[in-house]
Formats: sequence, structure tokens, C-alpha cells
Amino acid sequence: MSELVFFLEEPSAKEMLKSVLPKILPDTYIPIYVVFEGKQDLEKRLPGKLKAWKSHGAKFVVMRDQDSGCCFIIKSNLVNECRNSGKPDALVRIACHELESFYLGDLAAVAKSIGPNNLAEKQNRAKFRDPDKLSNASQELKRIAPNYQKISGSRDISKYLDITNNRSKSFNALISGVKRLVDES
Repeated sequence: MSELVFFLEEPSAKEMLKSVLPKILPDTYIPIYVVFEGKQDLEKRLPGKLKAWKSHGAKFVVMRDQDSGCCFIIKSNLVNECRNSGKPDALVRIACHELESFYLGDLAAVAKSIGPNNLAEKQNRAKFRDPDKLSNASQELKRIAPNYQKISGSRDISKYLDITNNRSKSFNALISGVKRLVDES
């Protein structure tokens, strides 16, 4: 069994991955989640955690939200931290702008999990065609699905996420990157 270690900025990302990863990971991989207390904590403690990880054959994924920062700068800084920590092959993925963009990319999953039932028909509206462009994805999700709560919502919605048909480009980049990472073994 090989370890696939995820370094995450928040617990809601872990809840999402716990449902999504079984859909794409071979049985030979065990996901391990290291959850930080926000993006500053992740960036501060990531180098030490990477350097300390000694399991032979472990693969690493670093994921955080873009929020209001520049995606390219954030990713470049994290890639450099991984390289400088002796893990140059770590996969770095940024949720543009927020994790909730992943959910806005599959409104059918939101409708099935927390409602309301008519959300799927909104997927072709301009704002939901490319949810990564929304700088306020969490507010937008809460507006259209008032029952949404960050951790329980992530747990519920992710059970229904379609990994092959999501409008969020950053979600698709995460899925394809993880698949490529495990296929390289």
C-alpha cells in the first residue's frame, strides 16, 4: 500500500476528498489527510511537515484556496516550498477562488444532497458556467442553497459530485492531477 498525503488548509477540503477519492484512487493507495488551521498555518508549517515525512514511496498533494490572491503566485510559492523541502514531485492545486466553486460546478450534486431540488436547472446560467470566476463562491452557494454549512455541506455534496462532469476547472485540475500522480507509480 502506498500513501497519498494531502496537505489541506481546512477541514471542509478533507470532507470533500473523503468522498471523491474512492471514486478515482486505486485500492493500492491509502489517503492521509493533514489539515491545517487556515492558509497561513499551511504555508508556515508545510515545509517542516514535508521534510519530516519519511515514508518511502509516499506521494504528496498540497491544496489551498486562492481567495483574493493571485493563483499563479500562490501556486509558484507552494511548488517552491515543496521543492525546497525535498518533495519536488508534490502536486499543488489551488481551488479558484474557494472550495465552494467545486460545488457550484455541479449544482445537481448540491440539489441531491442539500437542496433545493431545482438547482440543477441553474447550471447553464452565466454565473454557474464557470464557477471559478466567482470571487464569492461560498456566499453564492449559501444564497442559492440556504442549508449549506461548510463542513457538513462538503461532506454531503461531495458524495454526489460527478468527477467527469463538473464546470469548475480547478476541480477538474485536481482530479486529473491526482489521477496522473497515482498513475506514475
